[in-house]
Amino acid sequence: MKVIRSLFSALVVSGLLFTSTVMAEQPWLKPYTLTSNAKGTVAEQVKATEAALKSAGFEVAGTYQPYAGAAVISVTNDNLKGAAAKTEFGGYGAVIRVALTQAGDKVQVSYMNPEWMKASFRMKGDLSATSAALTKALGKGKVFGSEDPGWKADQLAEFHFTVFMPYFDDPYELVSHGSYDAAIKKVESGLAAGKGGTAKIFRVDIPGKKQTLYGVALNKSSGSAGDEHIMTRIDNTEIKQTAHLPYGLLVSGNNVYALHAKFRIANSFPDLTMGTFFKIDDAPDAIEKALATAAGG
Repeated sequence: MKVIRSLFSALVVSGLLFTSTVMAEQPWLKPYTLTSNAKGTVAEQVKATEAALKSAGFEVAGTYQPYAGAAVISVTNDNLKGAAAKTEFGGYGAVIRVALTQAGDKVQVSYMNPEWMKASFRMKGDLSATSAALTKALGKGKVFGSEDPGWKADQLAEFHFTVFMPYFDDPYELVSHGSYDAAIKKVESGLAAGKGGTAKIFRVDIPGKKQTLYGVALNKSSGSAGDEHIMTRIDNTEIKQTAHLPYGLLVSGNNVYALHAKFRIANSFPDLTMGTFFKIDDAPDAIEKALATAAGG
C-alpha cells in the first residue's frame, strides 16, 4: 500500500507541475489593444481606418456609430472565418471590432484582442495572421482592459463573472425555426423592421457550415438593452472599451443564439465591479427580449 500511495502522490505532484508549466508558458492576455490616441475627430478618421484595414487584407463587414463620438468598424478575413468554422459556436469569433472613440480633442483607436476572443469563445486554430494584419493596418499598440497581469487562455476558457453566473456555453437560446434558411429569413426581416429596437450592422456567413453571425445594434427604443444606456454606465475608464459593441446574434442550423449578457458584458469588462454591474441589472433580460423579438421569437 505504501508503494501504491507513494506512486499516486508522485503522479499527482507530476500532474500539478505539468499544469503549472503549461499555465506559465501561456502569455498573459488583456481584452483590447490601443493603437492610437492622436488629435482629431472620429468623423475624420473613420474612412482612413477603414482603408488601412482593407489594405491589410480585411473585409469591412459593417460600420456602426452607437452614439456621438464613437464608431465601431467590424472586420473579418479568411483566417477568422476559418477558425470560426472549427468549433461548434466559433462563429461568435468571426469578426474583430475596431473602435474609434472621441476623448477630448483626441481619438482613441482600439480593437478587441484576437487571442482574448479566441480563448474566451473556445476557438481552435491560429489567429496570429489576424494579429499581424491588425498591427500592419493600425500599428503596434498597448494592451488594456484588465488589471495586471491579465488572464491566461485556460482561465478565459472557463470565464464567468462570479459564482452562479453564466459561462460561454450558457447562451440565450432565443428561438428555433423550421430550417437554417427559415431562421435567416426571420432574422433578416426582423432586423430590417427594427424589431425589439434593433438594427443590422453586419452579416458574416461561416464557410462550410449553416452558421451566420450578425452584428446587432440595440438603439434607444430598446430601453435598458440600449448600447448607449449600457456603455454610459459601465465604460468609465480613461481608455474606452467601445470595441465591446455591437452585440452578436448567431444563427446555427435552425436555431438562433446570443451570448448571455452576463457573460458577454463581463468578458468585455473583466474588471467590472459588482456595484457597477448593478447599474445595468435590468439589461440582461432586456437584451434577451430585444434579440429574441428581432429573431422572430
